[in-house]
Amino acid sequence: MKDALEKFIGEHRAQLDSREPGDGNWQTIKSRLFGTSEVSLWQSVRVWRAAAILLLGLSGFLFFKGQKSDPRQAVLQQDFRDVETYYSAQISEKVAFLSDDELFADDSFTQDLQKLEAMYAMLAEQMKRRPTEEVKDALVLNMLVRIDLLNQQIQKVEETRKKRDGTSSI
Repeated sequence: MKDALEKFIGEHRAQLDSREPGDGNWQTIKSRLFGTSEVSLWQSVRVWRAAAILLLGLSGFLFFKGQKSDPRQAVLQQDFRDVETYYSAQISEKVAFLSDDELFADDSFTQDLQKLEAMYAMLAEQMKRRPTEEVKDALVLNMLVRIDLLNQQIQKVEETRKKRDGTSSI
């Protein structure tokens, strides 16, 4: 068989060397050997690499954008914590004074105080999320109003005590 092939090639050498196969022949051979030669867009490795790089870049950007903290906000929050500590101590002291007194049970006063405390909690949450000078001022104002309300109630309690003590000694 080897001799027959060699004999055929030797006799037809000129004809075999003068002809070249067409491009369509190689595509047919390639598709038979390796399957279809067309690769869809989603099967392309380049597309997946580009998508992975884009996703990684976007994730990194969003992560570091969220990590950046404005130093002014940190200073603002620290200033507020100092003010809050001072005024909270005063409020606690006045509430403790009033809670010891039996004349403290004024419904409108307690409702007003609860509303102010609820508003304070909402503003404090806002201060944690997005601290601004306006939110800080609103929180300080809220504490000052609560202190004023407590001072008014203390004054009423003291006046009531004076009247009660003054009438009992007559």
